[in-house]
Amino acid sequence: MQLFYSATSPYARKVRVLAIELGVDKTLELIEASPLSNPPALLAANPLGKIPALVRDDGSVLFDSPVICEYLAAGNEAILPSAGEARWQVLRLQALADGLMDAAFSRTMELRRPEAERSPSWIARWSEGMVRIVATAQPGEGFGLGEIALTVALGYLDFRCGDLNWRDHAPALADWYAAQEKRPSVATTAPPV
Repeated sequence: MQLFYSATSPYARKVRVLAIELGVDKTLELIEASPLSNPPALLAANPLGKIPALVRDDGSVLFDSPVICEYLAAGNEAILPSAGEARWQVLRLQALADGLMDAAFSRTMELRRPEAERSPSWIARWSEGMVRIVATAQPGEGFGLGEIALTVALGYLDFRCGDLNWRDHAPALADWYAAQEKRPSVATTAPPV
């Protein structure tokens, strides 16, 4: 299988962390791609022009990190339960973490615009949302898909939104994250400094 990714994408990082945790990372050929450059190979694989995109062995392509993660985790009840309340808890935490990544990404892109073109109200909305999310996020006991997504999202906040000082709003979550960032799957996929 081939995985189109960027070392700075939290969505691609979520897939990479999961692959390592599942022990399937050795079956992935990593293809680095910058989606903003519209590389032809990525566009051929994913008409959305987004990463991650997973080209399966049969040539079919899956895109969007929740879909790819569901595919990779299928059958692993510890990572993604197949039914019941436990499944909804994992998917809820993943959605919360993905929303955190979405807000951080949107804020980052807005701050890259020329200052005169920036929207202070949107920057404030995304910043307030991120603070609200970290103040309420509650990881579970293990390191399932929800916890993987949350770990990656918090790492992305450190990478792109350090000025938010999210740890000040969620000290217990900060302690939990400090333990998670030592996991080999998390440490080896950290974005470049």
